This record gives sequence, structure tokens and C-alpha cells, in this order.
Amino acid sequence: MYVPKSILCLKDYSWKQFNSDIVAGLVVGVVALPLAMAFAIASGLPPERGIFTAIVAGFLISLLGGSRVQIGGPTGAFVVIVYGIVAKYGYDGLVIANLMAGVILIIMGLSRLGAAVKFIPYPVTSGFTAGIAVVIFSSQVNDLLGLRIQDVPADFLGKWQSFYQRIGEIGLLETSKSPTIWLSALCLGVLVLWPKITRRLPASLIAMVMATVIVQVFNVQVETIGSRFGAIPRTLPAPELPAFDLQRIRDLIGPATTIAILAAIESLLSAVVADGMIGTRHKSNLELVAQGIANIASPLFGGIPATGAIARTATNIKTGGRTPVAGIVHALTLLAILLFFAPLASYVPLCALAAVLFMVCYHMADLHTFIDLLRTPRSDAFVLLTTFGLTVVFDLTVAVEVGLVLAAFLFIKRMADVTNVTVVTRELTDAANGEPDDPNAISSKVVPQGVEVFEVNGPFFFGVADKVKDVLRTVMGKPRVFILRMRNVPAMDATGLYALLDLRRKCEREGSLLILAEIHTQPFIVVERSGHYKDFGRENVTAHIDDALNRARVVLGLPEVKVNLGRVPEVARDRHPVTKEPKRVVAPEADIK
Repeated sequence: MYVPKSILCLKDYSWKQFNSDIVAGLVVGVVALPLAMAFAIASGLPPERGIFTAIVAGFLISLLGGSRVQIGGPTGAFVVIVYGIVAKYGYDGLVIANLMAGVILIIMGLSRLGAAVKFIPYPVTSGFTAGIAVVIFSSQVNDLLGLRIQDVPADFLGKWQSFYQRIGEIGLLETSKSPTIWLSALCLGVLVLWPKITRRLPASLIAMVMATVIVQVFNVQVETIGSRFGAIPRTLPAPELPAFDLQRIRDLIGPATTIAILAAIESLLSAVVADGMIGTRHKSNLELVAQGIANIASPLFGGIPATGAIARTATNIKTGGRTPVAGIVHALTLLAILLFFAPLASYVPLCALAAVLFMVCYHMADLHTFIDLLRTPRSDAFVLLTTFGLTVVFDLTVAVEVGLVLAAFLFIKRMADVTNVTVVTRELTDAANGEPDDPNAISSKVVPQGVEVFEVNGPFFFGVADKVKDVLRTVMGKPRVFILRMRNVPAMDATGLYALLDLRRKCEREGSLLILAEIHTQPFIVVERSGHYKDFGRENVTAHIDDALNRARVVLGLPEVKVNLGRVPEVARDRHPVTKEPKRVVAPEADIK
């Protein structure tokens, strides 16, 4: 049964904690205001859409989510994808994509895929996050420097080419000609220095208020929210659905999936960070369901995609928030600001919001981590740079898809590299394989003439099946018995199974017998469930190398080696996972029957 965190946290709830949550919610609401407007503007939309998102999605994420302290709303992760959708399909297209993303998130949560998000490689997330930071910064250069370019090109290279041409036409060092750049520099200075003085009041709010006061008092001629977007409405819009058509849904399935993946990654990463700060554990699947509901409700009320915001969640925790009450108060605070102070937002200079986003981009890029990842194995660095480059130059959807595919292929290659097949009977020693003290080494066994023993080390899957075939071609002559030792094969897939079946058929054609020795539980289950267990023969699938050698002796007409069970402890770990037989100790050769 689904029980919201807001209800679970009421147990042992006190007035003291309630007061702390109220204060934290008020502070986070004030922090979220400039960010919500800035992210909406960077996405090519009016600033009020960011406020609508923070109110509606922020309320639902806190009320229904799987984290006690998660603060939801618009974030920088969505700016690139939202800007592209709006430019190509308009706001109605964004609403459809957002609704689809919400449904995908709910399905992910109900399917218990919350843990699966953790398997997305770090170079992929770091690559597109740094790329998003660069793209957002590029989108703010026009407002940050006051270039007043009316139609900024959508593509990255086109933007910077237009910036370069425009910068040469204006005198940036002449205050009367370019007051915007000086006001931007002042805002950046406040954003950098204010946190060193105090963190009780957010630097973004101080910079925004200071810039607004300067512009109004000294009549500085810079572009403001009001001059570009007009007055901000003082109420939430009524819910409204756009017109759906099948072709548009097909076109938007890719962007919608990207929105869902980004929302899942950002929200669960934020929840993990929050867990580390307050010592709790979030419920990832419930969090995904809440994110899905929030992303369905947000566009219906004129909003944009939303997810958990790491910086605002951390601010919530640092100011005393410990329950969903703080997140709910944060949403209500923004609603109160919208109802009573919306007209004042029209006077905010756009360069102040651009400066706020510049600092957001700096923290998003995380240059230290990016540089550290460049020193990791070349394959990881390649994935990082590819994802980063595709995000900046082309499209975030393409970047995520290509990054994940590249990471998957490189993972397969790594697994194939660590899996090897060796002919242990030719060397008659395991010392060369790094196991000089192994009591079950082939060097301690008597291997009859006409028997070849091969050993597979590592996962046996489609990436390494050809390795087995290549090594088998090196076998000199046609051995009477072929033993494939699988003690170091923890897992096998269908391709590995069919490689074994090919080997069995090859042995059958050449008059040899294939014996599988020391097969683990998972590979054994693959063989059994496939219906091919009978093809190998029950007596030819053994739990121990000694059983395999004795089976070979029977085939060759030789006497078996007596197996001494000894006094073996009757515990599960001393039994083979498939046959449940106790471990065996082979007697000396003198005990041969």
C-alpha cells in the first residue's frame, strides 16, 4: 500500500520540528523564486512558468515523494531539452512531452526500476551535466553582456558566432553604452562574496533585489522581465489539456523519454545526497511515482518539467527542514509571492537572473570532477567527452542515447577482456595462472592420456563466446574426452549456452565426449531451463573436477580414483550449489580400485 512520506513523518512530530520546517520552507521558497524564473527564461519561456512549476510540482513531490526532505521544481538539467522542444513544437508540444514523461516515470516506479537508474555510468551523467552547463551559459551571454540580439541562433556554434560579431560592434568598457555588463559584474560579485559573509539570506535573492533597486533608483536603461515578457500573472492558470495527435506523440517519445530519465537521475541523486546529510533512507520507487505525478500536474497548470533539486534540498536540510512539511511550505511560500508580489517581479533586470544562472552553471559543470574523469581509463574519458560534445553541439537526447550505448559496449568489452579460456592440461600447473596453492589444481591430479582440460575464467556471455571457439581451434589432435572446467564462471547467458552446444556437437562429430565440470548454480539453471541438459547427459555435468576425471576414466576403460569423503561438516557452504553433494577429497593414487 502506498503511504506518503508526509504521513509517515507525523509520528513523533513536535512543535519544535514544525517551527524548524516552517522556517526552512520559507527560506527555500525565497531561494527558489529567482531560480524558477531564471530556468524558465533560459528554456525560452516566460518566467511565470517556472514559478507555476515550483508551486505545483514542488507541492506534490514533497507530499507524495519517497524522501523526507526532497525539494522539487524546475532545474538546469531540463533547460536544453525544453528549449529544443519549445523551439520545434511550441509550448503545446512541451506539455505533451511532459505528460508522457510523467507516465513513463510512474511506470518506472511501479516496475521497481528505481535501483536501475544507479546503473547509468558516471561518465555519461557527468558528460551531459557539464554539457548542459555550457549550453545554459551560452544561452545567457546575450542578457549577461547586454548584447540585445533579437534572434539568437538556436545552435551552439551559431550563438557564439553572433556573440562575437555583436561584441565587436559595441563598446563594452563604456558605461553609458553598456550598463548591463557592469550591473552583471556587480551581481556576480555579490553571488561570489555574499556566502562568505552569511548564508542565512540567499545570495541569489540579494543580487536580484540589489540589481532591481539600482535600476529603479538610478533609472539604468537595461532590459527587465517586464520589458521583455510583460506583467507576471497573479494567479495559477486553470488546468488545460493540449490537442493530441498520434504523429506528435511519435515525434515526442524520444524527448519525453529523455525528460523522464533526467528527472529520475536528478531526483534520486538528490535523495541520496539528502540521505547522507540526515542519515535516512529514501524509497526510490515511491520517489519516481511522485515525480511522475508531479510532471503530469505541472504542465496542466502551465508549468514545465520538474525534478528534485539538489541545491534547494541541501538548503532545506541546512536550515532545519526534516519532514515534507518544509517542502509543502516552500510551495505555499511561492504561491503567496505569486498572489501578492507578482507585479514587483516585472522590475527585475534580466542580467541579474543571467548572473544567477552563470553561478548555477559553474556549480553544475563541476570542473574538478570533469578533469579527474579525464585521467580515468581512456574508454571512460572517451564516453565523457563524447556525451559532453554531443550535448553541446547537437542534442541532449542524442547525447544520452549515444552515451549509454557507448558505455554499454565498453562494459561488454571490459568483461570480455577479463574473461579468458586456458588449456590447463598442457601446462599441468596452475602456478602460471596465479594459483600455486590451489588444492584442486590440475598439477595435483592424475590426468589420463587422451583427456584435455580447458578452464574458463570469468562471465561466459556473448562478448566472450568467440574466445572459447578460438581457443578450441588450437587443440592438437582429437582428444577422447574434453573437460571444460567452469569453477570460475559465475554467470552465463544464452549466447554462452549455444557456444557450449556448438562445442558439444563439435566433440560429437570428432568422436570426443564433452564433460562440464564444477558448473555454478546460475549457468546450471541456464542449461537446465533451456531444455538442453539431456543433450549433455546427466553423468557428463559434474560438481567437481575429480568427478569429471573419473567420468573420463570410465569412458577410457580405466579404473576410477577412489574418492574419500572424509569428515565433512554438514553445512550449506560445504556443499555444491547444484548437486548438494559434500566437498570431496581425492585419495592418493595407491587407493585406485
